[in-house]
This record gives sequence, C-alpha cells and structure tokens, in this order.
Amino acid sequence: MSNVVAIVGRPNVGKSTLFNKLIGARLSIVDDTPGVTRDRIYGDCEWLGRHFMLIDTGGIEPYSDDIILKQMRRQAQLAIDSADVIVLVTDIRSGVVATDSEVAAMLQKSGKPVVLCVNKCDTVGELPADFYEFYNLGLGDPIAVSSVHGHGTGDLLDEILKYLPGKEEEEEQEDAIKVAVIGKPNVGKSSLVNAVLGEDRMIVSNIAGTTRDATDSIVENEHGKFVFIDTAGLRRKSKVYDQIEKYSVIRAKMAVERAQVCVIMIDAQEGFTEQDSKVAGIAHEMGKGCIIAVNKWDAVEKDGKTMDSYRKKLMKDFSFMSYAPIIFISAKEKIRLDRLFELIKFVDTQNAMRISTGKLNDVLADATARVQPPTDKGKRLKIYYMTQASTRPPTFVCFVNNAELFHYSYQRYLDNQIREIFGLEGTPTKMIIRERESGKK
Repeated sequence: MSNVVAIVGRPNVGKSTLFNKLIGARLSIVDDTPGVTRDRIYGDCEWLGRHFMLIDTGGIEPYSDDIILKQMRRQAQLAIDSADVIVLVTDIRSGVVATDSEVAAMLQKSGKPVVLCVNKCDTVGELPADFYEFYNLGLGDPIAVSSVHGHGTGDLLDEILKYLPGKEEEEEQEDAIKVAVIGKPNVGKSSLVNAVLGEDRMIVSNIAGTTRDATDSIVENEHGKFVFIDTAGLRRKSKVYDQIEKYSVIRAKMAVERAQVCVIMIDAQEGFTEQDSKVAGIAHEMGKGCIIAVNKWDAVEKDGKTMDSYRKKLMKDFSFMSYAPIIFISAKEKIRLDRLFELIKFVDTQNAMRISTGKLNDVLADATARVQPPTDKGKRLKIYYMTQASTRPPTFVCFVNNAELFHYSYQRYLDNQIREIFGLEGTPTKMIIRERESGKK
C-alpha cells in the first residue's frame, strides 16, 4: 500500500537519467562517472492518475570491497527491502555482464516483483539482436527504454502499475481517514495500532526500533473507516547510527505526508522531551491535523489533579501548536480508544474546513475595529479583504496595502480571532499576505 518503486542496477547504466525522466525533474545528479549517486534519492511519480514514490539508488557492485561501493550496495539493499516493485536497469551497449546476472539473482531472492529495463535503446525502429540476450537474466520480458529521449518509458510505467494496488484498492482508501501514528521510539505506537485493529498485526517489543517501516492497516468500526499508518520511531539525528534506521526516519516522514491526521504519541512515564517537540514539528510544518496522545496513562500514579497539571504542562511545552487537543490513553489497556476515534474524525473535519469569504470578512471587520492594524513611520496597515485559498490546512490570503506592516503578532491576533469564531481545533492554519497597491506581490 505504500507504493514505493526502487530503481537499481550496476553503476553507470543510466539509473539517475531514467529517474529524472520519470519524475519530470532534474532531482538526481547525472554524470558519466560511475558512483555519482551514493545515497537514495526520492521523488513523486504519476502515471495514468496513479501516484507512487520512486527511489534512485547508487550502483550495485555485489562483491566489491571498496568502502564506498559497499555502502552504496547496502543503501540499494535497503531500498529493495522496502520497495513494492523493483526496476532493474541494464545497458544495451555493454550487453549482459556478470554484475547484471549477480544483481538479478539478488533481486529474485527478494521475492519482490522485478521489471527489467534495458536502457540506452536510443534508435527508433527494430530492436538490435543484442536486446534478446537480456532474456537470459530470467526476469521475464525486458522493456526497451531510452532514458535520454524518453522512448519506452510509457511501456515501463504501464508494467510497474501492474504490480501496484489497483484503482479499486486506492479508491477504497480515499473515503477513509488516513492516520499516521508518530512519536519517538518505544512510546507504544505499534501497541496502539494493534489495539485498534484487535489483532497483533505489528511486532511489539520493548526494544526501541522494532518497527522499521511504515505499515498501513484499514480499520472500519462504528466511528467510520480509517487507515492507520504505524511508523518507525523518530530519533534525534545524532542518535541515528544505523542505516536501516536512517531509512526508517525518511519513511516516517513520507507516512506523515500521506496522512490527514497525525496522532503524536508521548510516553506518560517519561514525559515531554525535546524529541517529542521535533516529531510534532514535522506534522505541524506539513499542515496536518494533530492530536497529542499521552500513552501508558494506566502506569502513572494519579490523584484528582494529576491529569489537569499534566495537561497544563503539555500545553506549555507544545505552545507552538496550542490548537492540538490532548488525550490520555492506554494502548495496552485500551483506555479511551473510542474517544480517540471521535477526536480523529473531529480533527479531520477541522483540517478540511472551508469558510466563506463573507464570514471571514465579517470577522476581519470586527477584529480590526477592536484592535487597530499596526502603523510604522506614520503609515498604517490596511487590510482590504481576506479569503480562504485552500484546505488541509485552512489557508487564508490577506490583501493589504503594505506587507511589511503586517507584523507576525497581528497575524497571530487575526488567527486567534478566526479560531475563536470557527474553532479550527486540531489543525494548523496558514496566512499568505498579498500587496494590492502598485502591482507589488
């Protein structure tokens, strides 16, 4: 369901050129020198209305002892492990070499669907006799492609789509609320997903970093339909030693990008940490609906004031996202999970809220009458009108006479006034400032 396609092959067969052609941007560095691409590069690809994530990898040299080549081989292996489909790129000019056969054997052991791409078929017309040699790799029908000219890329993408979830399966998820469960390692993310599923779908362990990948699970209950995305825990960069974990961090960020609502999990016993703030910041910056879930609440010694005092402290710690509701749960004991589902639905509707221009300008008129817009050197800010440009998150455009006069503090004031009237609980908002005088933007 994660729809990830990895491009692999030995060095200098044109993987990066193909990657750039398929995503329609020069994202990956292209050079005739083997080994230019060392780390994995990611890009969004769309074909026939279907979307997937494309990964470009460094060239694989299966038996090289060179430190850089060994590292590139490991990076490619990580991409293979997490991909749904693998594209093996070969070169018609050099024919099938020993490395191609070794890489093909490695891919067959992975058990993943493999699409064989024969690159640098730059001439139009009948294929050269050398093309048929690639059947010897045992990967089915090869597809002739010219990554430079774009010939054959449509056939290649058609073949990739055969192995990805069908439109029906994608549409099945479209009416479901996508929920990413995020947080630092060992806060109980997998336990929560298992609890809402009612089965042990995820491996649960006290060892931090058990979950390596982002995994989708469909949940349908009396509250509605949801897709829960369990993610690997996000650590501080200095703590990310293991290459597999580096990849997990990227996958977790991809999961947040795909989600509509993020449940930010905190360990009640450990309390707020700087890393919790960074994890929450990812969801906040991407404009997702956010809920702060304090897990393991059953293990905390409590009196009548514990929850209130804990909530007040968290509101202070998460002051940059004061809009996010806080819920105290126990995944292990299944405490307040019904309330969590209600909150997810509520936050999702808030994140998708659209406010009419008339109502927005009524709030604007009232707000500017209460607190006059700021002035500077005798010139006062004039806000002509405000309109909502988009949702997820709600994004407002203000047309003004001078953008420099529109101080951040006054933007915060207007944002608070809008929230006071319309709620927008659980969602960040964005404000775009446009100048209307003298044609300036």
